[in-house]
Amino acid sequence: MTEILNNLELLKQMILCIGGDQIAVAKEAIASLSRIARSLPGLQLLFGSNLLADLRLVMGISDVVRYRVYELVVEISSISAESLSFCANSDILPQLLEELTGDDILVRVTCVEMVTALAGTLHGRQYLAQQGVIDKISNLIVGADSDPFSGFYLPGLVKFFGNLAIMESPQQICEHYPAFLQKVFDMTEGHETTMIGVAVDTLGVLGSNLEGKQVLQKTGSRFINVFRRIGHHAKNAPTELRVRCLDAISSIAFLPPDNQTDDLLAMSESWFGCLSNQPMEMFRTIASQPFPELHCGALKVFTAIANQPWAQRMMIDNPGFMEYIVDRTVDPDKDSKDAKYELVKALISAKTTAEVFGNQHYLRLRAYHREGPYYVKAVSTVAVEGAE
Repeated sequence: MTEILNNLELLKQMILCIGGDQIAVAKEAIASLSRIARSLPGLQLLFGSNLLADLRLVMGISDVVRYRVYELVVEISSISAESLSFCANSDILPQLLEELTGDDILVRVTCVEMVTALAGTLHGRQYLAQQGVIDKISNLIVGADSDPFSGFYLPGLVKFFGNLAIMESPQQICEHYPAFLQKVFDMTEGHETTMIGVAVDTLGVLGSNLEGKQVLQKTGSRFINVFRRIGHHAKNAPTELRVRCLDAISSIAFLPPDNQTDDLLAMSESWFGCLSNQPMEMFRTIASQPFPELHCGALKVFTAIANQPWAQRMMIDNPGFMEYIVDRTVDPDKDSKDAKYELVKALISAKTTAEVFGNQHYLRLRAYHREGPYYVKAVSTVAVEGAE
């Protein structure tokens, strides 16, 4: 490292490589310079010498190369609060943030992605909040309805807030920036498949922890209607969106054993019930389809609710469901067998399974679990003299 830092010409050539025609070479240059910036002498050299002028020179080659320099600066900023300070003082980071609200829609899309990466660290989020960037992104969401080009950058804005909510606090983010959750609901109930997919993914992330579930619960009938819509998409949409809906339903419906209060169980049961007139039958039908991703997605939903007593009662009251669980012939591939095994494991790990299912069924589940996901029953054959 010392040898590299003493060779300013080498470092200059690495910076110039960012502006080259070969994207693979540019990526390696960005990665190498990012590693050099992990040391304080490297940081000081990159941002406190003529090398900073070289970086600015490279930025002027084209929009694409400018984004590459932004990518480098965001990577360096994410290392530590000190490295972020160097990047901010260089004015390259503030320039990136200004472009976020510029007129060029495609530039805005790229900037949103980079700002989302910067928000992956605590010091990055604090910096963005201090610079008013989070408020700006919220305003962009509010103004999206009147912008005919918002479809390009809106998914990125929603993903930004979804990540922010999980890393910070779902309740604080949703209360402080109400436009975010409102827009996610609107997107879910809309007709554009791309937007629906992003909204469904975001709700899945938001509803994956207890605080997020409580935020959704507070919206009352609005979320019930949205969740019903997700159930409709899980049954009728194109395959990719159906899989994303199944994943979101799994995340939202799951309750850790330690959080199963009467109120939360009642909430989970009411949410599950609004997905369809006969939700258990709906997911059974999806699980019986010959598409592995749908088959596994439906099994994942059953696994998510398997430790909740109301769901266990639904399972045992559903004719043929127990036979379906222990039938190995309906799971044709490895992923399906693994998904079924996770369901069985979740059932035998739950405290109420033996009581709800009864001893005979519980022992069958225990036997399935003991035999493992790939068990094949041996078939003995008798050799007959003279037979071919």
